[in-house]
Amino acid sequence: MTASRLPPSLQHATASYRIQLRNGVTFDDVTHWLPYLVDLGISHLYLSPVFTATSGSTHGYDVTAPDEIDPALGGHAGFVQMARAAQAAGLSVILDIVPNHTALNFENRWLRDVLRFGPQSRYARHFDIDWAAGPFLLTMLGAPLPQILQEGQAVLVDEPDGPVLQIAGLSVPLDPQTVTGQPSGLTAGPLAATDTAALLARQHWQLVHWELERDSIRHRRFFNVTSLIGMRVEDRTVFDDMHGYLFSLVDQGLVQGLRVDHIDGLADPETYLARLHERLPQCPVWVEKILSGEEELDTDWPVAGTTGYEAARAIAAVLAAPEGVARLQADWARVTGRHGDFADALAQAKHEVLRQELPAELWQLTGLAARALAHDLRVAAGPEMLREALSALLEAMPRYRTYFTEKAPRPQDLALWRDVTDQAAASLRSDTVLRALSERIGRGPTPEDRALRVRFQQISGALIAKSLEDTAGFRCTPYLAANEVGAEPDAPAMPVAVFERFCQARLADWPAALTLTSSHDTKRSEDARMRLVALGHLPDDFLQLYTEISGLPEAEGVAPATVWYLAQSAIALWEEGAPEKVPDLGDRLARHMEKALREAKEVTFWAHPVEHIEQPVFALARAAMACLAQAGAAVEPALARIVAMGDSLSLCQTALKLVMPGIPDLYRGCEGARFELTDPDNRRPVSLAGLTALQTPSLQLQGNETLARRKMQLVQALLALRKKHPALFLGGACEIRETGRGLEVMRGGQAQGLRLMLDPYGRDPVNYSVMDETTEAIAPL
Repeated sequence: MTASRLPPSLQHATASYRIQLRNGVTFDDVTHWLPYLVDLGISHLYLSPVFTATSGSTHGYDVTAPDEIDPALGGHAGFVQMARAAQAAGLSVILDIVPNHTALNFENRWLRDVLRFGPQSRYARHFDIDWAAGPFLLTMLGAPLPQILQEGQAVLVDEPDGPVLQIAGLSVPLDPQTVTGQPSGLTAGPLAATDTAALLARQHWQLVHWELERDSIRHRRFFNVTSLIGMRVEDRTVFDDMHGYLFSLVDQGLVQGLRVDHIDGLADPETYLARLHERLPQCPVWVEKILSGEEELDTDWPVAGTTGYEAARAIAAVLAAPEGVARLQADWARVTGRHGDFADALAQAKHEVLRQELPAELWQLTGLAARALAHDLRVAAGPEMLREALSALLEAMPRYRTYFTEKAPRPQDLALWRDVTDQAAASLRSDTVLRALSERIGRGPTPEDRALRVRFQQISGALIAKSLEDTAGFRCTPYLAANEVGAEPDAPAMPVAVFERFCQARLADWPAALTLTSSHDTKRSEDARMRLVALGHLPDDFLQLYTEISGLPEAEGVAPATVWYLAQSAIALWEEGAPEKVPDLGDRLARHMEKALREAKEVTFWAHPVEHIEQPVFALARAAMACLAQAGAAVEPALARIVAMGDSLSLCQTALKLVMPGIPDLYRGCEGARFELTDPDNRRPVSLAGLTALQTPSLQLQGNETLARRKMQLVQALLALRKKHPALFLGGACEIRETGRGLEVMRGGQAQGLRLMLDPYGRDPVNYSVMDETTEAIAPL
């Protein structure tokens, strides 16, 4: 895609605005936001998943009915009313869709049918289940089944869609033929243990202890989340059933754009997108795709671009201070005793995650590999040899996946796969099995080869996501600003010339790609991240604050690496000018530290928390926030300088986001100041009244509200310019140079263009002017 081929619906796009539904936010609430969004200058309303999800879902990605809009949000009627109101206000609607998986629970109507009728169910092939391996395993019991049968009592109940068995707090659908006409004469009511065991043995599924999910599941799951089951959208029938209702919403003019969740989880992303484009040729599609290193989005994909994590990475990196970041890395190694770079931490994390978090996937893959090599007389491979070779290939993958299909392979995939194969082979004593599997995965022609190839490419993304974002990202933490979704922690700073090339490539290939700086998945909100970037500009000040926090009585016995992480997070979360918020901030930091410790998987774990490790860290979190609030002589000056620098960097980040090639994507509330950590902290409620008040000049401000108002003014002013000069921002040339104190960005040309000056060290960090036929000059904000 080039600027000259922008979809007509995007040629006047100014920005998208992401609203998180659920947690009390319904379609009625969104309708109340519409006048504000119009005033802000937004062109596209971007909604989190709207289809019916698990009761009480806080995010909507655990869909239970892709053919229904969630009644909890207002149902179909509420969505139509909201969409029509948005359309009347001049806003297009983008929906976040989830083709990769649905929820594995008993609210999922299609899955209930599968549980009742097994492989004979109409929906049996909709779910990615290995029926050849035996009954479908439900890893939902809190104890082994014999213990459950001995200690509890099961009850047979008739429900509208058929009989169910109530056992261990579950209500599991039963095959009707196993209940009616049985010699035992089963009737509704309590069952004896022997009758329960006999009834369970006749089902298309088996109930087992949840700990068996590590190596016994028989379905494809989302990453390591057993409660999310993969969907086979590569099958045309499944594709049509998953998307039929969605297509009707687009056909009715209620939806004008789509965001596809986790595109790399699909068996064949390219074919999926081609089918989507064939059915909806005028509807722009953005894909959630993490680009690693020098990886580029395939220009043959019929999409408008990615959701923008690579843009967030580039912005944070170009605003970083390389020398200060190097200082932080050296100090971190000194005080923690940890050495090695992020690549070392990632390699170790991959090795552990594959065996501890994804053993079920490795077990499944080993079976597929055995079948692929079963008739290869050149290779003798036992289970351990296959597991060893597959592990080496998976651990050597530097990005989410390759895109091998039945078509001729892309040259970039072939080159990557050769490198992966050679690197993996070098780690083994014998590479015979590994190279045989590499050939099968890359080019094997048999059905068994294709099955192996598809599953390997799906699992490689799960491994790197769980290893990089959710493990190594919480272990190797000298500079948290670089430990972000889609970021490159070993390349935390980006030269201006490289950033310019990034922007120019984006302009040439993906002028309509989204540019995000915060999302529901980012590890820190954009303003919190800029506080962390400020630490690289002021490393001495951070070291002073770290020393104060590490000297607190509550820090005794807490690992220095944990204190270092906690100190950065406390500064990122800090809200000045509001002493009454300190207890809340302490609790929020403690909750985040629980997640950070358990995601690191070094001393405590989600499945098996270690209380005596965790509780002192939670106490330190609260004490650290109190320490910052006391603003003593050793704390206040350093903290004040970091906060001021972070505010300046936030304004620079906002300006870059709104001016660089692409369509800016604003995460709800981030047009003001939001200092939040990873979810659920970054899904806290947003006050529409509070945001609107920022637009009132006479309102008295304090603390972070000052930054919030300046950001609000900057967003409104630059979005107004985007609306007035759409061709300038979506297609105009982009030149960037270093000024000595910051950046100069030029969009367009001398006769008509924008000149943006960024100086994070100055009193006015953002200055810009526009030259057009009226020689319009814009004053600094």
